[in-house]
Amino acid sequence: MNTAYIPLLNREISQLEFNSRVLAQAEDPKVPLLERLRYICIVSSNMDEFYEIRMSGLKAQLLENPNKILADNLPIKDSYNRITAFAQGLAARQYNLLQKSILPELAKEKIVFQFPHMWNNKQHQWAKDFFYRELVPLLTPIALDPAHPFPRVLNKSLNFLVSLDGKDSFGRNASLAVVQAPRLLPRVVRMPKHLEGPGEISFIMLSSFMQAFVGELFPGIKVNGCYQFRVTRNSDLFVSEDDITDLRSALQGELPTRHLGDAVRLEITADTPDKLVERILDESNLQESDCFRVDGPVNLVRLIQIPDLTDRDDLKFQVATPKIPAVLMNDESIFDTINQQEILLHHPYESFEPVLELLREAARDPKVLAIKQTVYRTGDESLVMDALMEAARNGKEVTVVVELLARFDEQTNMQWAAKLEAVGAHVIYGVVGHKCHAKMLLIVRREQILKGRGKGKSILKRYAHLGTGNYHPRTAKLYTDFGLLTCDPQITSDIHYVFQLLTGTGKQLSLQRLWQSPFTMQDEIIKHIRAETRAAKAGKKAYIMAKMNALLEPSVIQELYRASQAGVKIDLIIRGVCALMPGVPGLSDNIKVRSIIGRFLEHHRICYFYANGLEKVYLSSADWMDRNLYRRVEIAFPILNQVIKQRVIQEGLQVLLQDNQSAWMMQSNGQYLKVKTKSKTLITAQLSLLERIQS
Repeated sequence: MNTAYIPLLNREISQLEFNSRVLAQAEDPKVPLLERLRYICIVSSNMDEFYEIRMSGLKAQLLENPNKILADNLPIKDSYNRITAFAQGLAARQYNLLQKSILPELAKEKIVFQFPHMWNNKQHQWAKDFFYRELVPLLTPIALDPAHPFPRVLNKSLNFLVSLDGKDSFGRNASLAVVQAPRLLPRVVRMPKHLEGPGEISFIMLSSFMQAFVGELFPGIKVNGCYQFRVTRNSDLFVSEDDITDLRSALQGELPTRHLGDAVRLEITADTPDKLVERILDESNLQESDCFRVDGPVNLVRLIQIPDLTDRDDLKFQVATPKIPAVLMNDESIFDTINQQEILLHHPYESFEPVLELLREAARDPKVLAIKQTVYRTGDESLVMDALMEAARNGKEVTVVVELLARFDEQTNMQWAAKLEAVGAHVIYGVVGHKCHAKMLLIVRREQILKGRGKGKSILKRYAHLGTGNYHPRTAKLYTDFGLLTCDPQITSDIHYVFQLLTGTGKQLSLQRLWQSPFTMQDEIIKHIRAETRAAKAGKKAYIMAKMNALLEPSVIQELYRASQAGVKIDLIIRGVCALMPGVPGLSDNIKVRSIIGRFLEHHRICYFYANGLEKVYLSSADWMDRNLYRRVEIAFPILNQVIKQRVIQEGLQVLLQDNQSAWMMQSNGQYLKVKTKSKTLITAQLSLLERIQS
């Protein structure tokens, strides 16, 4: 399809709009204070990845073809300048909020960041001792001279540019040096309790130690200034599909260079003299527009540990304990329970523990013969992987499809792959060129038929877990996701064939229940949208609801525009990036787009089609993006049980559409306005679900 005629919004601007909404959480005085600090840090983390991936890619396109027209029909140079200005404004908001609101309010609560000018004699002596004991042995000052050119500092590393004056023992003029802080050093240090004020919690930033004592690294040389800086580099890995024969070996060769890609952004303290800023920009091949002069620490991400280091529950969200569904609160085998009924898990309101218990029981149950699972993100420590390794050691046939190209988790996944192989599991790396993003677990169990014609006979029965989120117990407490436990023979048969295609080879088979990318999902989405369009044209009720993280794929957007023009009512809940323009007269009058930003990260993907009253509902791990529909292995699975279907509609869609406290409505120009209400009934979807599900 020719996308030039499809009205689309700029992807990068939309991504920055999302971060602006997250930052608004930090600006909201109703949010607990330490959580406001956490939101500031989340924005910084998001912006790091934005520059490492999106802006680095855009910069490369700009160099390759400065006249290129992007999907939003604007020249790439204009878009790049607009994106840069937006990003600069976002950073200014962050630091202004930190310095003028968050830090002063923390100080009122006796949570204090102690800077050198605030130290008394005892604190100063402790800090100096700490500097000599913990920092000096690990620091390597590099004086800049003809024998020591400007170092290629690592991606996102904390560095100090030190301005010097004097001659050293070799008679060399000392003017400038760089000190890189090793990544293992803590960026924030808690001051000993006996040195804190009454009832006070005091922290010292690593930069404060450096500013106070950096002169100790250059004995006899005058220090004129010490300035923090940080360079963000292109971190997208490139692995040629044509050249590799072993994906793991290819990645092992690429990963060490990730920290040394081309520079895309410089963050530096605002008090740094212009000449020094120009020096770093020149050394990094960056422009002034790529430079962020900040009023505070250059790496706000590292402050995210402060809430966890601070024992002040009154300044955090109230602890929410995920609930175990009542149907699983018994002593019987989880396999027997799934045999009796399908089970829906709604994280983080409900616990991820049943999924872990299913894996543990499968690992130990002598009736279980085989386990197959996809792994995208798991974390450095993983109870999921522990259970899979236990199953392999117990003689089960364990097959794990590990996605080595899960961005920023490549090293972790390679380590898990090696551990799995060491205990005899079959480890597959999926299909080169198509990341395996589907969330599937399949268990094969030998059982006796207990009644009917085949009573007493032995059969192989399949059990499955399908989800919208990763097999990651930590994020299951932070992200909203659905998981389905089922033994439906058609669904489990489909999963078997998907695994067969991933681990072996052959033509795509026709699936009975599942949609699968890159083969059928896009076609099915469009087919169902068109069915609603036909219904609307025939004067029948037509309605689409969809929830996802991102909406970018042009052909799907085009079909949604056509459906709107035919009279289909469309409600979209898009957390992040959205290229569709809602509410444009004659184009998208009937489309509304909202974003929910709250305590938990909205993560489940749901699509609902009225379908002449049948109400078809599918859950998936796939956003409606080019990569998910064409370049990834994804699945969407139907919710067939009527009770569970109504739960998904209510808990995953309708309550979010009723939210009038944490919802933002997208305007046709891509900007967002916070929903305002005159209603006396205040609805915050996530809080409502916490109360409803956990009561």
